[in-house]
Amino acid sequence: MMKALRALNRWILAPLFVAGVSLQATSLAAQEAGAANATISDHAIEQFGEPPAIPDGPVSPELEAALRTLFIDFFDTRRWGSDEVEALEQVVEAGDPRAAWVITDMMRFTLNAFFHRDLAEAAASLLDIELETNTFWGELTDHLIAWDVPAIPGYLEYKRAVFTSIVPGWEDLMIEGDIDWRLVSWGGVLIDSRPHDATDDPCRCIPAADNPEVVAAADATWPADDDVVFGIEVNGEYRAYPRQIMEVREMVNDTLGGRDLGIPYCTLCGAAQAYFTDRLPEGVERPILRTSGLLIRSNKVTYDLVTDSIFDTFRGDAVTGPLAERGVRLEQASVVTTTWGAWKEAHPQTTVLEERYALGRNPDFRNGRDADGPIFPVGDVDPRLPIHEDVIGVISASGTPWAFERAGAMAALLSGDEIEVENIRLELDAGGIRAVDADGGDLSSHQAFWFAWSQFYPQTQLWNE
Repeated sequence: MMKALRALNRWILAPLFVAGVSLQATSLAAQEAGAANATISDHAIEQFGEPPAIPDGPVSPELEAALRTLFIDFFDTRRWGSDEVEALEQVVEAGDPRAAWVITDMMRFTLNAFFHRDLAEAAASLLDIELETNTFWGELTDHLIAWDVPAIPGYLEYKRAVFTSIVPGWEDLMIEGDIDWRLVSWGGVLIDSRPHDATDDPCRCIPAADNPEVVAAADATWPADDDVVFGIEVNGEYRAYPRQIMEVREMVNDTLGGRDLGIPYCTLCGAAQAYFTDRLPEGVERPILRTSGLLIRSNKVTYDLVTDSIFDTFRGDAVTGPLAERGVRLEQASVVTTTWGAWKEAHPQTTVLEERYALGRNPDFRNGRDADGPIFPVGDVDPRLPIHEDVIGVISASGTPWAFERAGAMAALLSGDEIEVENIRLELDAGGIRAVDADGGDLSSHQAFWFAWSQFYPQTQLWNE
């Protein structure tokens, strides 16, 4: 079954750190309870086939012991010997597909190609699939997500042991909460745990910028007019956040129009969002947002430096830690994706971040690295639009998520057509699009790739469908 398994005693687990380089909410208890073959979408079955039979309930004492040997006890010595070989064989023989989640978690950090392949073959055997690509971890994880395979009982304990053995800084983050830990993977960088206002300090992380210095449009010698910026307005004050900065920083904590903001940008999802981090419940200190180095379905996992609470980056609610216990959900301001030339012409009073925050880099992830689809597993994707189609996303007064295909909406608005659904009205703003209500009030819209919007809002309505 696993032809090289007996040679595992010469292989070790090691971290794989790479340079550069939220959340669907279900309780851990609900995950671990599981369900046999939950309803799977037709397009998931069309793409990935029928899922295997999945048991529910507890595992046998023998399987539990094997899992502890592999994913907890192993990290005391980091030596793969006969006990570990036998334990992996026992996991495969038990035939419980739920164990494939933690096997793929370990695969994310394995350097040795033979070890990686044997783990992959073990997971493939549990899922009853034939591996068809050389990207084993991604292929297996896509199946697990698309089939919504439940987690094995005790899953978070196993996963936490694997992840924190590599990056101890995740220890305070990986706790129970309204977060689906099955879907959390490693993005390839360390956690950004630098103190607030110490963001000029170097790190092996994606470096947030706190309280960045800005210049007036009239004094700005950069960016170029055709450079993409994310424009934000708060209480009549305007600011542009150039994409070439945000692709390097991915997180800015700022103050605009008298309001505190946390501004994450997920390069993988093509989504810049602006969250108000003030006017929170009494006793809650302003969250300082940071990049954890973790991902969930290709969306960055954001956390609060003050409390170690994790936020659903796409939806804004705290899902673990003290802020989740307080029910904190951050309100959003609209983000307009446009060009610097169009933004400064429409809003000449705008400021823009200083060029030095780009750290001398000029990445173009959007048109390069992600050109063939998400580079991290996302499972099945709503087929109504292409994966990387840009949409304008907004939540209506009824709570219904709406997505507007940007290209079609832009053409319609430029032709003088009106776009209105429920209480939502789209309008042009500085070469971009924002959503407002009937009185022109901001409705907190932002642009994102279709796969991202639709997976975090799976019940979304699609304009012009």
